[in-house]
Amino acid sequence: MLLLKMTRTCFVMTALFLFLSVYSASLWPLLPSKQLAQQHHLLNASYTKMVHTNKRFWEMLCQKVRVYSQAVMYSGKHNHNDPVECCLGKIKDASQLRQAFKLLDADFFNDSKILEMAKGAKELNIPIYRANRKLVARENGGLHDPSVLVFNPEWTGEEAQGAPKRFSCPTLSGIQKPERDEDIAFMNVLELGHLIQTKQITSQELTRIFLHRLKKYNHVLESVVSVTEELAYDQAKRADELLGQGIYLGPLHGIPYGLKDIIAVPGYKTTWGSETFKDQVLNMEAWVYKRLKSAGAVLVGKLVTGSLAYDSIWFGGRTRNPWNIEEFITGSSAGPAACTSAAGSITYPAARCGVTALRPTFGTVGRTGVMSISESLDKLGPFCRTAADCAFILDVIRGKDPDDLSSKDITLHDPFSVDITKLTVGYLEDAEMEVVQVLQLMGVNVVQFKLNYTVDSVQGILNLMMDVDMLAHFDEWQRSGQDDVYEAQDKWPPELRRARIVPAVDYLQAQRARGKLIQEVRGNFTVDAFIGNATDWERVCMGNLVGMPVIVVPTGFKSISDPPPANSRRRTTITTGIYAPPQHDHIALALAMAYQSVTDHHKQRPPIDDLGPDDSIPSHSELCTHQDNSVFKARVLVSLCTLMCTLVLSISSSLFC
Repeated sequence: MLLLKMTRTCFVMTALFLFLSVYSASLWPLLPSKQLAQQHHLLNASYTKMVHTNKRFWEMLCQKVRVYSQAVMYSGKHNHNDPVECCLGKIKDASQLRQAFKLLDADFFNDSKILEMAKGAKELNIPIYRANRKLVARENGGLHDPSVLVFNPEWTGEEAQGAPKRFSCPTLSGIQKPERDEDIAFMNVLELGHLIQTKQITSQELTRIFLHRLKKYNHVLESVVSVTEELAYDQAKRADELLGQGIYLGPLHGIPYGLKDIIAVPGYKTTWGSETFKDQVLNMEAWVYKRLKSAGAVLVGKLVTGSLAYDSIWFGGRTRNPWNIEEFITGSSAGPAACTSAAGSITYPAARCGVTALRPTFGTVGRTGVMSISESLDKLGPFCRTAADCAFILDVIRGKDPDDLSSKDITLHDPFSVDITKLTVGYLEDAEMEVVQVLQLMGVNVVQFKLNYTVDSVQGILNLMMDVDMLAHFDEWQRSGQDDVYEAQDKWPPELRRARIVPAVDYLQAQRARGKLIQEVRGNFTVDAFIGNATDWERVCMGNLVGMPVIVVPTGFKSISDPPPANSRRRTTITTGIYAPPQHDHIALALAMAYQSVTDHHKQRPPIDDLGPDDSIPSHSELCTHQDNSVFKARVLVSLCTLMCTLVLSISSSLFC
């Protein structure tokens, strides 16, 4: 019917054109010469316009005939058993496909080309898609077959020659074992290491203390997925035996720690925080777990991650802030942050819980055996009591992972040997000025600073890249409909559905825009480091895209919002970030260690068993009696103090925070 109407229109326009031509020509001899010239000019313009219009109609008609013919021929050939062919076979013209092309911002093709593309996709592209998925996408999580497109954050071109030199480890003397287990639990790595090395405490005794606290307080914080008790005692016993033989493996020898539950440990569940994978056991050793085990550290627990490493909601609940039990922790590393303080995502949970945490330069730590979101954004880093503890752990876990193409032996200088008086450190408008003033008094040259760049789509670049990368690792999860039972339906499910229709061309354009951002940041990074808010979202995205390190340090406290009438000890923590160029983690660590050497914010403990006179705390017997009463349990979570498992360190991953 459409073709018939167009044909009639074309014939009518052609007839009208011919009639007007003959009629106008018959009038020309009756006109004066001057008017004749003017009329001739006007008619020429009108004829030209009519010719072009008529030509366009005839071209459209011919194109429609060709498209219709192709659709008719195709509809008779498609395989009704193939959903792709069946779908394309029903398309009689390109208008149906054009709506889909609008979602790709690619509706500039004419109808003939759209049908040509559909035919080519069916015959050429889709078989390739399916073959590739069969090869590498049958399993979720991105644990195998990493992309060969590797992001390199390097600015200087400096490469490590041979194995990287290890950091010097400061020595302590005169440290005595505290009488109370709680005081032991809040000691830092160096202090605990001294107690073990001088045999004032065994690793097995220390492990018992931490396991007890994990079990005692986890129902409040909801921060532990699996207590690895049997493994912990075996590793602690081995550490004690080695020490008895005169073998000391370093500052982590016999020290308990926890791993975020996206990191594989044989024999224990690696749930990724998701109901879908809550019974998953990966019989592989993550690279970071191997490194810690070789250093003599003792794994006591797998710590909560938000479901599929997104925010703090997981299949067992939602992790709470140990400093303010009414508050949930943001970021996928909620469990490690809660456990460290109590004991996206490094910066956000660290800031919320008031702990020290390092997001290292991209590629510093291998990620084999770790659930992957984005192979060019994911990083592993420690949550600790102190910046020095972060340095010890980084020194153990850094280095080339043979199965992670993005990891390398990055040249990092010894943070314990940095002369901070030779550094120029910038501070942004949102920097915590106490940090600036303290470092200035210690001889650091501090200057006002602003990191300028013209790329105005930083957040969009990160979100687009991250979502597409995540979907590549959870393609089967989405195709099988498992996203319908995901814990937070407003998080990954809609994001990954949008990612399904991101054109490959525009994904690569985002990578090019990322490259432009890196060049601009590199050109404007005119200081050795800078201080600024660690949770500014624009800065979080920029830092992740560039691959730069940042260390989060606690700098104080403020009152909680809507507190009890008076005398509550619950607090909101204040933190700041110290940022350095890629491969200059030692600069950020050195500045943080200097700041913490003359301040005590990092030594503060959340209120244990005493929130204050206006925050009631149920007795242990009340808690046991009412533990199945959801209403009472909610009151307990609000009123109980932030009783923490006080893990000395937790290894976690960072994506966009």
